[in-house]
Amino acid sequence: MPTFAAALSRPSTPRSDPLREAVESLSAALPARADAAVLVELLEDDLREGLDALGDVEAHFSEVIEALGAEQPSPIALLSVADEQRVLQRLDTLMDVVTQVRRRLAKASGLLRASPRTSPTPFGR
Repeated sequence: MPTFAAALSRPSTPRSDPLREAVESLSAALPARADAAVLVELLEDDLREGLDALGDVEAHFSEVIEALGAEQPSPIALLSVADEQRVLQRLDTLMDVVTQVRRRLAKASGLLRASPRTSPTPFGR
């Protein structure tokens, strides 16, 4: 069963890609500059990577729940899902991506504040 994170990170059709639509919306709001375009591309890549990692973490917990819920849980099955090395690596990836996304959003915020296309007052008022 596909996870929500997996659905967002790997859309079935280009038209049903909410992540792509979101970054395109941001791109349209940012000033038409090369650094803004690169920022949007990097942000999209980070978000896809983070959603992939999140999907892997979600899949791990689903496997654990499935193993626990078996009619007769086996010691081998429990030990198999207890191998947390891969999920710990994905959590490390997720932590790195969250930090990158925060930095990129701060940069985008600064570009929006400096852009003549946006309102000069806080929160668009």
